[in-house]
Order: sequence, then C-alpha cells, then structure tokens
Amino acid sequence: MAMVKKSISITSQQDSWIKTQIETGYFGNESEVVRELIRERQIGEEETPAEIKAIRKALIEGEKSGFSDLSIDEIWKEARQRHKMKHA
Repeated sequence: MAMVKKSISITSQQDSWIKTQIETGYFGNESEVVRELIRERQIGEEETPAEIKAIRKALIEGEKSGFSDLSIDEIWKEARQRHKMKHA
C-alpha cells in the first residue's frame, strides 16, 4: 500500500506518550504508533474482541474501586482463585 507523508501537530504530553510507546520496544517509530491508533479507530468499538472489552471493563472497575488493603501476594491469590472458579 502506498504511503502518504503527513505533518501533524501534537501537544508535548502526547509527544511524551508516543516516545514512551517507542521506548517500550513495541513500536519502532512514531509513524507506527500513529498508524496503530488509526487502525484501532477504523476497526471500531463494536468490532473489538470480547476479551479486550472485558479487560477494559475490569480496568475501569479496578480504578473506580480505590486502593486495597491486601498485599500483592493476597491480590494474586484471590485472582487465581477467581480464575479457577470461572474455568472449573
């Protein structure tokens, strides 16, 4: 597919986020980050796989629930128990 060069303006915060995405090693350059974001929008929320929707929902619920008094080991133990119950 032919490539078309574009010039865009972004905030410094967006620039930092893009650079962080590249530093993780998942993307090789800024263009890859932007193209992936466009692809995600093209697919649309209605076509997002159910597993990704479930993960997003769980993350939102987790953020809303606040802080936990449990240790990280207790959190993992509880997560494993839930997983076993779901898949038993």
